[in-house]
Amino acid sequence: MRDSCGIASLDEYAASDVLPLLDAIDSGTPIAWRQQKPISRDAFLNHVLRVAECLPRRRYALNLCQDRYLFLLAFAAAGVCGQTSLLPASRARAAIAETSGSYPDSHIVDDEGIGAWVDFNVVTQSKSAVPWLPAGHAMAVAFTSGSTGRAQPHVKRWGELVAGARLAERRFAFALAPGASIVATVPPQHMYGLETSIMLPLTLPVALDAGRPLLPEDVLTTLAALPEPRVLVTTPAHLRVLTATPAAWPALRLVISATAPLSPSLARAAEAVFAAPVMEIYGCTEAGSIASRRTIDEDAWKPYDGFTIDDGWARAAHLAAAVRLNDQVEVFADGRFALGGREQDLVNVAGKRTSLSFLNRILNEIDGVDDGVFVVPEEGQDRPRRLAALVASTTRSKREILAALAERIDPIFLPRPLRLIKQLPRNEVGKLRRQALLDLLAQTTTARRPR
Repeated sequence: MRDSCGIASLDEYAASDVLPLLDAIDSGTPIAWRQQKPISRDAFLNHVLRVAECLPRRRYALNLCQDRYLFLLAFAAAGVCGQTSLLPASRARAAIAETSGSYPDSHIVDDEGIGAWVDFNVVTQSKSAVPWLPAGHAMAVAFTSGSTGRAQPHVKRWGELVAGARLAERRFAFALAPGASIVATVPPQHMYGLETSIMLPLTLPVALDAGRPLLPEDVLTTLAALPEPRVLVTTPAHLRVLTATPAAWPALRLVISATAPLSPSLARAAEAVFAAPVMEIYGCTEAGSIASRRTIDEDAWKPYDGFTIDDGWARAAHLAAAVRLNDQVEVFADGRFALGGREQDLVNVAGKRTSLSFLNRILNEIDGVDDGVFVVPEEGQDRPRRLAALVASTTRSKREILAALAERIDPIFLPRPLRLIKQLPRNEVGKLRRQALLDLLAQTTTARRPR
């Protein structure tokens, strides 16, 4: 059975030379909700063509739009013009300048510029033909988060992105019914945000919300204003805050979490608060989404259809090449796999080994710890390796937290020092850059030295 654009199966998506910019055009489902108003797919196509006329004729478009619908317009229009969208890992001035410098034939698009080209007060009934893009077109350059070093660029081709959306449809079909509304707390520039809040509305008859609510009251208001079924795309850092906020949450079909490990205790709390399944996605910038699991049910990950994991490599027909995973992987006979932590995640203190992810999970499961992380300080010739920790807590003292840790981990791994802080320096997707942690640790250490 073929869909509205003449593509029959996922295999044909992988083999096609050209693919439509917008699928399911006749569904009647809005592609977006902006300021609580629906935007039809016909209106979207007209907006795309208008923006495409206005874009500077450069090779790259550095997309800084924070309004998710304006991001979608800029992303689609750049593709129609044969341009490649640059999706920086950070909106920090230095990161933007570095990206622009690395891609000199580029221009910047932002909310102000795209918003000035589209008149949302004009309602047009005209229909535009759906543009088709080469499957091999370099649609975007996504950058790693830089959590373990400098952000690295990865080209994402149009066919790869479309196939990835189809794989997500197969996995989450129960929630991605026609007319579903997607609310995301993650930026569309991040690979996770791009796949879930941009590519799904382009490929399926679902609609994105143009905002990016972060505070619990904003997330609540946004969800309540949208039609069912509703899907919340978020991170463990955001889930921790949302589940701690007393509220009458509207009905959700699904909560999706990614970018950091989700503890079973937080997953259980989230499922109780939202009365919906919480599914976790495992992936990376290089390959996109690879697998999922319902965290309260199992530790193992189930690969998306078409993915195989073998000897630490992820392979799929829509990927140009196999992708080396950064995590240690144990593959089971049924194809599912378990993660053993990243190579750089393993630490050795006085001859004993453990993983930072294990220590972080123990730390964050302590009652009263709002957020916390173990840090491996820079080594010096005059001091042995010890671990440190930064912890945000308003109810527990440093002594109480250390006592709780001592009950569950080897004393050799107890953090020395443990610093209580107001909040961790998480980025837009809840990740922590090593340098930011080292800087904060140095600041808190200096502040405590006697003068």
